[in-house]
Amino acid sequence: MELVRVGLVGAGRIGAMHAETIARRLPGVVLAGVADPVGEAAERVAAPYGVRATTDVEGLMGDPEVDAVAITSVAAAHSQLVVAAARAGKAVFCEKPMALSLEDADRAIGAAREAGVALQVGFNRRFAKDFAAVHEVVVAGGIGTPQLMRSVTRDPGWPAGLKNPGGVRPWTIFLETLIHDFDTLLWLNPGAKPLEVFTRADALVAPEFKEQGLLDTAVVTITFDNGAIATAEANFSALYGYDVRGEVFGSKGMLSAGNLLQSAMVHHHADGVSLRTVRSDVEMFIDAYTAEMAAFVNAVREKSTPVVTGEDARNALAIALAAIASYQSSQPEKVAE
Repeated sequence: MELVRVGLVGAGRIGAMHAETIARRLPGVVLAGVADPVGEAAERVAAPYGVRATTDVEGLMGDPEVDAVAITSVAAAHSQLVVAAARAGKAVFCEKPMALSLEDADRAIGAAREAGVALQVGFNRRFAKDFAAVHEVVVAGGIGTPQLMRSVTRDPGWPAGLKNPGGVRPWTIFLETLIHDFDTLLWLNPGAKPLEVFTRADALVAPEFKEQGLLDTAVVTITFDNGAIATAEANFSALYGYDVRGEVFGSKGMLSAGNLLQSAMVHHHADGVSLRTVRSDVEMFIDAYTAEMAAFVNAVREKSTPVVTGEDARNALAIALAAIASYQSSQPEKVAE
């Protein structure tokens, strides 16, 4: 098996998870180093694996001992880092969103194409077994033509309220949360084109931060050219756990995916019946995170097109930007080409 050496750029929470996956969960893959502008963060993620930590991002990307780069930095830096990695001749895995504007998305896609390197974006739900099974049945025509679709993301909450609401960047709910749902709906309605979106959103969890740009609750309706009508909803305060689900209703039946139960164990006791639920994205999707990185590494080895492309990321972003525009106008908005 050809060894693939992956450098990690971005040493936050998701970066730490990807570092462990690269270093410990994938055969024939080596974590070649961790770069982050904050040196202490890079050292904290790199130390358990005995690899180098650096603040020199370009140096890591330009290292001839690095075959590919995994970008897990803050979203605002993603497109610039994709371009830099591609120009350094490295295959690129980039966490979502790949970019925050269609122009930046096009630059990232163009840089990877010009360099002839793989570019994969981290839409992990495509690699979750239940969502993947739904997709297979849809593609096989098992539910006929999709008519109604739904995708839900409810992040875990706390009784005391949303943690650090002042630290949530404006439009996060569309660009970093619902972006997953937009990609899922596109993927589960293959070949269909999104035409128009309509958004309702508010700060219901932390209303005192709305003037600072916080939106913590949103519903987006999407109309497709095959007639399907989809809804994507998100909230930042699900007290009962991490809740991610998808549903496709069609002319021949219905498919659903998503289960927040931690296990099949049911506790019957004096107060009733209790079930344990998952409390984070990593807990729910660790197998999917591993599978998406394995798919990326295989694309690097085989010099093939990744299963989730930069164009896929651009398509989801186009819906997210239309959703923002609809919130601002309080009117339906067309999805940009």
